[in-house]
Formats: sequence, C-alpha cells, structure tokens
Amino acid sequence: MSRTRQPPLVTGISPNEGIPWTKVTIRGENLGTGPADLIGLSICGHNCLLTAQWMSASKIVCRVGPAKDDKGEIIVTTRSGGNGTSTVSFKLLKTEKIGILDQSAVWVDEMNYYDMRTDKNKSISPLSLRPANPLGIEIDKGKVPQVDLESMFPGMSGDITSENFSATWYLIENHSATSFDQLRVAANNLRKQANKKNEGSLAYVKGGLSTFFEAQDALAAIHQKLEVDGTEKVGGSMTQKLENILNRASDTADTLFQEVLGRKDKADSTRNALNVLQRFKFLFNLPLNIERNIQKGDYDVVINDYEKAKSLFGNTEVQVFKKVYAEVETRIGALRSLLLDKLLETPSTLHDQKRYIRYLSDLHAPGDPAWQCIVAQHRWILQLMQTWKDNYIQGQKGGTHSTTLDAEGDHRTSAVGRLAQADRLNRGGGFQAPRGESWPFQGPQQVAFVEKLTDVVINQLPNFWKLWISYVNGSLFSETGEKSGQVEKSKKNARQRQNDFKKMIEEVTHRLVKLVRGALLPSSLTEAELRLYGGWEAGSELTGPWLTQVIHTVRVSHEALAALEIPNDLLQVIQDLLLDLRVHCLLVTLQQTAEDIKRLAEKEDWVVDNEEQSIKRTNVVKCVLYLLLPGPDTGILSITAGPFVQEQRLLLILSNCSYLEKHTFLNLAEHLERHGFLGTEKITRVSMDLVRALDQRLFESYVERKADPIVGSLEPGMYAGYFDWRDCSPPTGVRNYLKEALVNIITVHAEVFAVSKELVPRVLSCIVESVAEEMSRLMQCVSSFSRNGALQARLEICVLRDALQLYLTTESK
Repeated sequence: MSRTRQPPLVTGISPNEGIPWTKVTIRGENLGTGPADLIGLSICGHNCLLTAQWMSASKIVCRVGPAKDDKGEIIVTTRSGGNGTSTVSFKLLKTEKIGILDQSAVWVDEMNYYDMRTDKNKSISPLSLRPANPLGIEIDKGKVPQVDLESMFPGMSGDITSENFSATWYLIENHSATSFDQLRVAANNLRKQANKKNEGSLAYVKGGLSTFFEAQDALAAIHQKLEVDGTEKVGGSMTQKLENILNRASDTADTLFQEVLGRKDKADSTRNALNVLQRFKFLFNLPLNIERNIQKGDYDVVINDYEKAKSLFGNTEVQVFKKVYAEVETRIGALRSLLLDKLLETPSTLHDQKRYIRYLSDLHAPGDPAWQCIVAQHRWILQLMQTWKDNYIQGQKGGTHSTTLDAEGDHRTSAVGRLAQADRLNRGGGFQAPRGESWPFQGPQQVAFVEKLTDVVINQLPNFWKLWISYVNGSLFSETGEKSGQVEKSKKNARQRQNDFKKMIEEVTHRLVKLVRGALLPSSLTEAELRLYGGWEAGSELTGPWLTQVIHTVRVSHEALAALEIPNDLLQVIQDLLLDLRVHCLLVTLQQTAEDIKRLAEKEDWVVDNEEQSIKRTNVVKCVLYLLLPGPDTGILSITAGPFVQEQRLLLILSNCSYLEKHTFLNLAEHLERHGFLGTEKITRVSMDLVRALDQRLFESYVERKADPIVGSLEPGMYAGYFDWRDCSPPTGVRNYLKEALVNIITVHAEVFAVSKELVPRVLSCIVESVAEEMSRLMQCVSSFSRNGALQARLEICVLRDALQLYLTTESK
C-alpha cells in the first residue's frame, strides 16, 4: 500500500543544546498521527523513543540520551510516513558526574546515577551510586567470558564497591584492549583525584584555624582563672558558680524555646518524611504510572520502570517498600495476561507478534510465549482455510456472488494476483484466462475459492515460517546479540520442537492440497476425505481456460513458498497436485477441442479479408491456436465480405489447408517441443499427410470445376460460323473464342488471387495445361490447313502461349 502522508520533517528543537537526559521539545511537520504511529526517534544517533511523549502532529517531548556524537540531527520515524529528515541539529554537552561524597551547591537528581539503558536484564544495585568510569578514560570491554574471570580470580570481584575488589579483574574486564598510553592517562587521573581529596580536607582545616585559636585562647584563660581562684569561698568555687549559672541559663532557654523546639522537631519529622517521599517518589508513583502507560500502550516504559524497581526494591526489608512493590507486581501480572491475550489474537502482524513476545520475555512470563503464538497461528490458519471452503460452498448452493463472501470488503488485488502479475512479466507474457474488468469477482466459485485459499496461504504462511526462524535463531529476544541466556534457551526449545513444527507445515500444505482436490479433483480423494474437504455441487466441472488459471495460481503459490527456503519434501504434495491438475486440464481441453471440431460446420462463416488478402482461419485453427499458442496470429484476421459460392469455399479450405501445413502445425510442434512434449515429429508428419491428401482432393475438384467450362468452350468457339481451316480469309486478329477463353482464365486468376495469391500459380498452371492439351487435340484433328488457315492457327497458338507465359509448364509448352 502506498503511503498517504509525507515523511516527518523536524524544523526546531528547544533547547538546542544540553547535557544527557535534558528534556527537549521537538517541533516540525508530519510527526505522526498518534502515539502508536511514532515508531522511531533518535537524537545525535541515540534512540530516544522510550522517553518520547507524542503531543501532536507538530510537537514531541522527550529526553536526550547519552549519545556518542557531540552534535547530530533529530530523526523521527512514523508508520505512516517512514523515515524523516531534520533541518536543525542538537549539541550534546559533556558533564562531569558528582560523587555521593562530593560537596555540591545544588541538589543532585538521582536520575544522574541510574543507568537508563534499555538492557533490562542487568539489574542495578543501590550501591552503584558511584562514578561509572573511575579511571576517566573510555571503557573498551574485551571478550573475556565471566566464567574465565571467576576461575582466574577465585573469591575476588571486579566491582569497585566490593570488599574483595580486584584491580586486575577490573582492568581485564573493562580495559583489556586499552593502549598503554591510555592506561598512563588513567593513572594520572587517579593521582589527581587523590590529591584533590587531600587538598580539599586540608583546605577545610586551614579555613577554620582562626576559630581553633580563639577556642584555644578562651580555654587557656579559663584554666588560668581557675588556678588563681583556688581557695574556697562562701559562695563555693568559681566552677560551682559557673555550673549553676549555666544550668539556670539552660532551664530558662528550655522554658522559652520548648514550644518552638517542639514545632521544629515536628517540622523536621515532616521534612524527613517528605524527603523520603521525594527520594523514593519513583517507587511510590510507579503503580499509577504503570496503569497509565498500559492504557497508552507504552509497554517499553512499563518494563523499563519495572526492571529498575525490581533491581532496587526487589529484596527490600522495609515494610512500606514491600507493600508498594507488591502492588507493582500485581499490576505487572495483569500486564502479562494482557500481553499474552494480545499475542494470541488473530489475525496479527509478524511485527506485533515479535514485539509482544519480547515484552513477555522481559517480564519473565511463565511458559514459552513464542511457542504458544506459533501453535495459535497454526490453528488459526487451518480454521481460516476451512471457513473459506464452507463459505464458498454455501455461496455456490445459494447462488451468492463471490464478492459477498469477503466479510472484510477488501477488493484490493490479492497476493496471488500480485505474484501472478510479476510472474507473467518475468516470463514475458503468457496465457490469459478469460476475465472481465471486475476480475477476480467473476467466474466459477471453485476458481474464486482456490484463489482465496492460496491467497490465505501466501499471506499467512510466510509470516508463520519467519516467526519460527526467529524462534530458532533467538532473534525474538534480542536483535543485537544480547540476552544470551534467553537466546540459548530459545534455541534449545526450538531443537526439541523441530519435529512438531514440521508436522504443522505438513498439515497446512496437506490441508491446502486436499481442499483444492475436493473442489477440482474429487475423484482423487477417499469418501472420508470428501466428507471433510468436498461438498461441491456435482456437474460443476471447469473448462480448460479456468483450469489453466487455477494451475497458474497454484504454481505461483508454490514458487512463493519455495522462495522462503521451506524444505522441498514439505512442498512435494503441492507439486503432485500441480501434476494431477495439468493432466486433468489436458484431458478436459482435448475433450472440449474434440467437441468444438465436431461443430465446425455449424460455426464456419466463410469470410475473407479483402484488405490483407488472407483467409480467416477455420474454427479448428481457432481452437488449437487459442489453447496452445502464446499469442494471437495477426496474419489471418478477417473482415466480412459476404457469402461465397461452392468454388470459393473450396478455395477458402485450400488456403486454410496450406496455412495449417506451413504455419500452424510447425508452430504447434515448436511450442510442444519447447515445453518438453515428446512425439511431436510423428504427430506433425501424420497430420501433414492427412492435410495434404485432403488438399489434393479439394484441389482436383476445384480445377475440374474451373477448367471444364473453359476447355469445353474452345471447340464450339473455334468452329463457330462454319469456320473451315482449308477455306478462310486472311487473318486480321485473334478470334473471339480465344479471347473468351483468356477472359475466363483471367476471371479464375482474380478469384484465386482474392482468396490466396499463393494458390494462383498452382491453379492456373493446371488450367493452362488443360487448355493447351485441348488446343493440341483440336489442331491435331484438322486434316489440312490452307495458307490463311495455317497463319490463323499459328497466330492464335502464339497469342495463347504469350498470354499465359507465366503459367506454362513443360507439358503445356
């Protein structure tokens, strides 16, 4: 189907620069018809679809991800418009992350510490609030398996927060391919970080030296005063007085500020509670966010949030968190059921099936959703084929037009029609079945049923096969080679179920073949099979052209399935069906041709083409050419010229016999040999011998009809008026009898030429021979000639010879 919308065009972004996870507003044209239409969004080469919020066809809000490119385009992809373009760019600013122990003048959002990757299989620990790259150089992970590292460093870990941290493990895992110069840079970075921390602590001490000195001086003065006042007095020692004064001051302060301090404690408690809510608002808002995103169909966002919550709070011991997380699990369980129902819905596209399978896999759904989908699709294809058979049989019995059987009302070109059209173009044309402008909605119900049946198979079986291939190679779970555990599990399950899937394909192809046989070749099925796959009305046999169309349809469907690299043994039943259909079509065609030949006499209209001077083919030529030749023969077209007499009909038949011998039989032989038909030489020879024998009999009859009147008029004309060769006047010219004979010969010439100029030499040569033979006989019968008689005889013989020079044979000369 051609797109009805223009590709997306991004004309503005605000702001046009920022750090990763900056919230931006994208504006443009044709940005989609709705959230479901938006299938791709990248900024600076990073996929931002997970955070995208479609607002309108001209506005999208999202967050910029940590792209590698510093500056790049904004590309929007929609279902209706395809890949878009951008007239603006976004500049990505690099920021230095702040450690949890570093001082900061602003509030640091937790989001900066959580890895927003789409790989939800890797859980995130709360202890991961650390710099992602402590060495300060680009991480270049090697290909050393985790198992090998564990065996090399038993009891150790590559996690920098672990008590058993191993620096060697960390370097092998993250920098095995890093150059030595880069490692030097990393060592310098570590030294700078250590110096920075030491210098920071020392700076804090230096800044507070004055306070320390003042405290020291005050304590020294108090100590000196106490030493001076060492004697006891009435009021007690100075320290005693001091203690009493401080206690009274404390009691007075408590009395004055008790209410204020109480409100402060309450405010602190409230503030702490709000801080907890603010800090863990992600978890507390998650159930509501999950419900909203499910309603919007943003399953990727739901899964990403769930994996994050699971890694952070899955094993928590805090009761509040446990309660909220239990509600999250309840919502996720409902989502699993919803996705499974959508996965098993039919019909559905291959893209949707893969998407739902990945969702269920990411949500750790029980069972094997991919295999459940394959089983459901197989069951639906079989049911759909049987349903169409029942619908068409009811339409045949009730006389319903085939268009009413299509519940979807889809009158677009079927998949078989498109493949057949492409096949005809590749083959350079071919036989065309008799179809009107409203094809394929006219014709026998069996033909429409076979086309619909093959259309169902061609539309559904390729997706069914591709789903299985994706299940076998593990691409259902990861397009990038990640999630190796799920991929290996999928491959293992596929190996165990390979025979089951093979039986499914066999069942679909056998069902297709048996339904076609039930409609066209019921005699090839058993009684039990006929009750399941038959039911068509008796006496509804198809003619040769319709059978040819059916064969073409089945062949196109076989080629389409073979192109999917389905094993040949699974498609052998379709090849056997094609062979049986060809044999049946040949038998029906030959029977129909025999019937047409029997009715030739009733259909012959004896029409000649005056313009092209060629003969209209007889009905036998029509039948044979129509059935076997690749295209129409323009050399024997005709227009109406009125009824013909007997001699003219003989000429028409002679012309057709000549055309059969020189063209038709040779073309048929060539066509049959090109298609591997054996015995064409014998068939051609026998056919030509029969045609030649018929031609000879007809030719002799025609020549006899035309020559006898001319020859019979010579002798009466020669002696008309009591002409005597011994006593005649001097010759003054050719006498009338000879002129009349020449005019009659010219008439025959015109008559033959009007039908077929190729017959003119053959016919006139025979007539001239008869005339020459009669003239010779008449001259030999004359006993004697006078001088004038001899001159007259020589004059007439010479005139006759010169006039008929082109058609003289050895005998006539």
